[in-house]
Amino acid sequence: MALYSLLLLAVLVVGSPYWLVRMATSGRYRAGLGERLGRVPVALREAVRGRKVVWVHAVSVGEVLAATRLVAELEAALGDGWRMVVSTTTATGQALARERLGASGEGRVFYYPLDFAWAVRAYLRALQPKLLVLMESELWPRMLVECGRRGIPVAVANARVSDRSYARGLRVKAVWGKVLGMVGLFLAQSDEDGKRLVGLGARADAVRVVGNLKYDVRAAKASRVAELIQRAAAGRPIVVAGSTVDLERLDEERMVVAAWRETVLAGFDALLVVAPRHPPRFDHVARMICGYRTLTASDLKVGVRSENAFTESEWGDGLPVEVIVLDTIGDLAAVYGVADVAFVGGSLVERGGHNPLEPAQFGVPVVMGPSFENFREIVAKMQAADGIRIVQDEDGLEAAMVELLTDREAAKAMGERGRAVFEAQSGATGRAVEALVGLVQR
Repeated sequence: MALYSLLLLAVLVVGSPYWLVRMATSGRYRAGLGERLGRVPVALREAVRGRKVVWVHAVSVGEVLAATRLVAELEAALGDGWRMVVSTTTATGQALARERLGASGEGRVFYYPLDFAWAVRAYLRALQPKLLVLMESELWPRMLVECGRRGIPVAVANARVSDRSYARGLRVKAVWGKVLGMVGLFLAQSDEDGKRLVGLGARADAVRVVGNLKYDVRAAKASRVAELIQRAAAGRPIVVAGSTVDLERLDEERMVVAAWRETVLAGFDALLVVAPRHPPRFDHVARMICGYRTLTASDLKVGVRSENAFTESEWGDGLPVEVIVLDTIGDLAAVYGVADVAFVGGSLVERGGHNPLEPAQFGVPVVMGPSFENFREIVAKMQAADGIRIVQDEDGLEAAMVELLTDREAAKAMGERGRAVFEAQSGATGRAVEALVGLVQR
């Protein structure tokens, strides 16, 4: 561990000029710096005073969404005297965790410490957790070692192993196996994830397949943002492109807008909603789409959530908004609920895709690109039910949009098949809670 700590410190020292510049120019990198370095918030200390603690760590938005219901059900199962606390790595995850936990989460949400002994020990001393639950694949050696020394059991909920992680892990199995061996319980998403964990060195008796917690994620039933988007659509069909990303200057949004424009030229006056995955890209995407030249040489009329309510009254010329850039956190799932067609991003570029269940739960027909390895199991189930359309490129996306907007009955049937997959796979959260309570009691 000494060598590991020295290497981690060396990385931070060498990269310090870069991080100093980023912190000076972006609040994103300054957020929670003191907490990351081991300063335990006073509000957190007060929130856990006199309580037995379960610490749940969720990196960002996707993990927070999966963890929210787990946190509520686990706290209910453990009963009085217990307190759940939630850490995140990203600012977006932090904001969503605070929003989802509401008043009950006051003081209980904080930034995960850097994996240095002094920072980790500060939190373990303050919280004295009876259990640490890590979401999906967030394993930090120093944290695992310090928990082991204190006899704190560690579980990984919704555990998964991507293709890339598995290939890399096999190359350093001698080291990685020791890290996995420090985890008391893996709650795997699928049989394949369970096999991969054992193959990388996890103890077979520590791996339990319970299913994917994301099948249990439910979007808010009412959303002001979704209502505003429906009002802006004024009866037009709505195409939602969610969690779009870029890769090596290849903006997924450009491909989505190009495909959408072809549907407009084909006679479909559809409103396009684009929701970039990462907040730092919000402004860039809005500017890029505003300047997208149509065949009539006019710029697109774009609405941005933080600037207006998406209604025609916001525009002096009375022309309707054509594209909306969603620049808020936590609203996308509900916005999918008003869509006629949903494209799930991170899939037309090689980013592994994002969760197709978010739109599928509403019976919305889902389209994805060929890169969906992060959700291979989910996509496979939806494909088997003919509840998703996989396209290979921008042209395929255009064709899928036109087809689904043309044959609305077929699109609705496809959406219902996707919803049936979502409903049939639910229940993983209950199984995970049962296993975690058993681990605490042991």
